[in-house]
Amino acid sequence: MARIGRLSPLSAEVDVPFTAAFRQALQELGWADGRSFTLVSRFAEGRAERLPQLAASLVQDGVDVILAGSNPGALAAKNATKTVPIVMVTTGDPIGGRIVSSLAHPGGNVTGLTALGGALSAKRLEALKDALPGIQRVAVLANPTAPYTGPFLDEREAVARDLGLKLQVHEARSPRDLEAAFAAMARERAEAVMVLTDVMFITERRAIVDLGTRHRLPGVYFDRQFVDAGGLMFYGASLVHMYRRAAVYVDRILKGARPADLPIEQPTIFELVVNLRAARSLGLKLPPAFLARADALIE
Repeated sequence: MARIGRLSPLSAEVDVPFTAAFRQALQELGWADGRSFTLVSRFAEGRAERLPQLAASLVQDGVDVILAGSNPGALAAKNATKTVPIVMVTTGDPIGGRIVSSLAHPGGNVTGLTALGGALSAKRLEALKDALPGIQRVAVLANPTAPYTGPFLDEREAVARDLGLKLQVHEARSPRDLEAAFAAMARERAEAVMVLTDVMFITERRAIVDLGTRHRLPGVYFDRQFVDAGGLMFYGASLVHMYRRAAVYVDRILKGARPADLPIEQPTIFELVVNLRAARSLGLKLPPAFLARADALIE
């Protein structure tokens, strides 16, 4: 029986749709859950500092391959082993994050999928501008310790100039910083908010959405689960689809392929999901042309 280690930066509850998609895709490839493979899971509960210890415990448990979510998860797994194959699913830059040296020729024991989330942040701002054409001031909620934050902040002036926006960056390093960050957005008269990618923000998604609603700030988010929790809109790669694709990588590795020979894949499926109920509660009338582009409308 193949033992597949699942290293997630999230809680077991938040991780459910991703692990479920991976399991289903693996079964469609001919693997029988509980008979030909078993999943050995470790969840960091939104605390990235736990990932190195959890990765080491998977290696000690003798797993055959590690499925690692996020840049910090992939890096923790890479630091824990140079021999166990690692399949990553991340929205961060694995080259800038020093996980691999090349997407086409990753080398070493790490391969998988990446959505290169820095570029997606600019696309999210474009979507926000399309939804709310009159806005000028957009708050950006960022965790400065997250690996995804720096690349966007380096490009923010060019992005803001191209879209005619003024971006106001507000930092939150921990959940206790969120209330003050949103209060500062209100004082600076922000008209909307974009939440940058961070594991802690996913864990605190309900609190973040509630704060945005309280301060009348329409939000664009990096994960669909924010919209399911009442946020306005999500644009990005389908993580569920990426985890299905990760099953193909795991299947090939368990059948003898070397991670070094498997190019890192970038997603081709992107989603725009809009919560119409949230729009109504914020008193927004979204342009019909924008709504026609949406892949899903939540009533």
